[in-house]
Amino acid sequence: MSVVNIVVIGTGMYSTGRGTNSFGTILPAIGEWKRSGANVGKVKFVGSNGNNTPAVLEKFKQFEQETGITLGIEVFPADKRKNSTEYKTCITDIPKPACAIVVVPDHLHYEVIKDCLLNDLPVLVVKPLTPLVSEAKNLIRIANERKIYGAVEFHKRWDKANLLIKDAISKKRIGELLYIWVEYSQRKSIPTEIFRDWSSRSNILQYLGVHYIDIVLFYTGAKPLRVMAIGQKNWLFKQGIDTWDAIQCTIEWEIPKGARFVQTILTNWIDPETTSAMSDQKINIIGTEGRLESNQKSRGIKIISDDKCMEEPNPDFCMSYNNENGSKEWRGYGIESVVNFLNDVSSLNQRQTTLKSLNCTRPVFSVGLVSTAVIEAAAKSLNDASSWKEISLD
Repeated sequence: MSVVNIVVIGTGMYSTGRGTNSFGTILPAIGEWKRSGANVGKVKFVGSNGNNTPAVLEKFKQFEQETGITLGIEVFPADKRKNSTEYKTCITDIPKPACAIVVVPDHLHYEVIKDCLLNDLPVLVVKPLTPLVSEAKNLIRIANERKIYGAVEFHKRWDKANLLIKDAISKKRIGELLYIWVEYSQRKSIPTEIFRDWSSRSNILQYLGVHYIDIVLFYTGAKPLRVMAIGQKNWLFKQGIDTWDAIQCTIEWEIPKGARFVQTILTNWIDPETTSAMSDQKINIIGTEGRLESNQKSRGIKIISDDKCMEEPNPDFCMSYNNENGSKEWRGYGIESVVNFLNDVSSLNQRQTTLKSLNCTRPVFSVGLVSTAVIEAAAKSLNDASSWKEISLD
């Protein structure tokens, strides 16, 4: 197996666990990929504010101590400079990276991904692909012209609960779909602390609800026809953050054979800090011959102690466990999603798979275009008296 050099653009919570007592998802996934036998070369994590570099380096040191995995990690900016284009140097360095993982705020996705594609780097980007259809289409065009692999990190596609639901729908166990009901929310600290610098440039449907837009596409292969959204601006606006507390979005879908169903997503990011999990998420699917119900917060374990409120951890997403050697290792669908991308890049390099094959089986950019079209239409609806907005993917 050839050496795979990786550049990770973004050094925040999801990337490294900075600002939390965890290690995020991207760093543990790269570590687990190396543990599996992958020939990982240089790993560069690049942010835009060098003042964060010491905290990131401390995370990496702690990670190596707790896992026994040594990664050749470098962090940029290496000093206390602030440079929003620092990543441009890292994606053109020698030895050249084999791929890029983009973990930056939503509004920066387009420029960063475009620069990676123009340097012929396969890209994995956290959701959404972009906030705007025009941006997504241009990235798809560049990727197609240059024959570059680009995917969106829609990790819920690897969740065993969702795989069971997809199987039940494909076998028509509940008949023809009628409607889908989603509730999805997160704690107040997400927009006010962790993402405060940019939460006013996003919204809760775009940042979080987009997962359950993509997962309905994954379940059904349906096409979104029109969207309507209603939102409330109350608590966050009083905190100096001009974005929606909550959004209720209705999407009309059409499956390939012509039948239609409706999805309603209720989402907010002002849950109390005392909630039992960072994400509260449920999905109910109603058909002509039955229903599917999935409480995707309650995964069967509760921790109740004197020093904390009740916790309901998700052992299926990105969780560390002590192995037989007493070192930490990570498991879960968050890990699988990233490792799958890294395996794909390695397989492409060794000509063990093809771009055509991956385009048929992975959440590539053309797949990400669908959820981008929905969130853009929803944003237009919110700003136009919650009127219905038609969707065109052409």
